Amino acid sequence: MNITRNLTLILLALISLGANAQAPAEITGVFKRTRKSAIKLFSVVEGKTQEIASSQTNSLGQFGFKFYPEYEGLYVLGTGNALSAADNYKFYFKPGDKLNLVLNDSTYTLSGILNSKENTVLTQWHNLAYSVERKSINFMKVNSTYVDFFPELETLAAKSKTFLNGKATGNKKFDQQIKSTMQMDMTSYATSFLNTPRSAHPSVEEYSDYYAGLNTAGLSKNTSLIYNYPWGIRTLSSIISVELRKNNVKYVPGLEWVKIQTNLVPNDTLKGDLILETAERYKAFADYKLLKETYGKYILTKSQQKKDLDILTPLALLKEGDQGLNFSYPDKNGKTVTLADLKGKVVLVDVWATWCGPCKVEIPHLKKLEEEMKGKDVQIVSISVDDVKDKAKWLKMIEEENLGGMQLFASASNDISKYYKINGIPRFMVFDKEGKIVTVDSPRPSQPALKALLEKTLNK
Repeated sequence: MNITRNLTLILLALISLGANAQAPAEITGVFKRTRKSAIKLFSVVEGKTQEIASSQTNSLGQFGFKFYPEYEGLYVLGTGNALSAADNYKFYFKPGDKLNLVLNDSTYTLSGILNSKENTVLTQWHNLAYSVERKSINFMKVNSTYVDFFPELETLAAKSKTFLNGKATGNKKFDQQIKSTMQMDMTSYATSFLNTPRSAHPSVEEYSDYYAGLNTAGLSKNTSLIYNYPWGIRTLSSIISVELRKNNVKYVPGLEWVKIQTNLVPNDTLKGDLILETAERYKAFADYKLLKETYGKYILTKSQQKKDLDILTPLALLKEGDQGLNFSYPDKNGKTVTLADLKGKVVLVDVWATWCGPCKVEIPHLKKLEEEMKGKDVQIVSISVDDVKDKAKWLKMIEEENLGGMQLFASASNDISKYYKINGIPRFMVFDKEGKIVTVDSPRPSQPALKALLEKTLNK
């Protein structure tokens, strides 16, 4: 009996430990600003903020959030938007943390006794930097020029060197990250001030001493400083602008300007981020194509590749002679196949699914076409857009129907359908031996015109 009771107590303790590890973070606050506005919560994703929740206040101005932190680190709370630090504030969260605060017209204050040591230190830094931050970031609320700003920046820089003395929280991760956060804050304040509208602007010769120690390479040797800071990519662009100004580098149009900027950044991934920032401003497919041909090697990460596709898709003309999308999907054995792998062959792409009746009607004709093209430089590629849950059904159909060609699995959420604006299947597309578009809406295998098109493409 006692053994059972002891085991039960141990089990409850283990459950309790597990629950604490997964405990939500909680934010409670009071909104005391003159104008009503939604309060937003942002996460930090690769040097940018991403809104994850929004809260309206009640009649007493109270608001709150309860969320499960996807990572331990900085989050942002405020009434601003995802693009700017204005009216937004940084806080540190790990599972189980509580934050109690009051938001007013120009800043925030912590309230209650439940705030974490990490957010207490962050708030102390915020209070110390308040005037500099307000003049630089929230500049619309106060008039300031370099005459009053530079002395305050230098004072803050001096105080920052000893600010953390005696402020260790016991959280090694935070105690290390706060140093990086302060460095990025100082860089952001200094550079943003120079890059925002003022009634008077200093010459480079009038810059205060702090600017002499600012350089792009120091911040961008790797991604960590930039990616862990809410406005990291924005700050990177800002410091590049200031460094070029310090070195009297004049703007030149076109790709030469991209080259000048990226040459300041030693990290290839961050080069890719800058290139995509440039690409977002393009309106013409030809400009984007030239940028990709020159700097596409820096589009490295999955998130960069997704952003690349998001930018490219609305610009793509999808006309004959344009480079086809370099799709990348696994075959039935799990081996990844790309369009680039098939260079040297005319490629017929069949976008289909096991549930699609018209797709199944084309299968016998596709088999016949494959037989007729045997021995020629033609590769038939069937790309399934079935749901992931139906992958086993796809594999079974390949075996039972003895499907030929090259069978790839893209899943229902795929880039090829998005890029080629495929709203209905089956869709057949033809690419030449260089992977360039012949047509993105070809005749079906049941139509003799498809065979004629393949032969014509082969003979070019």
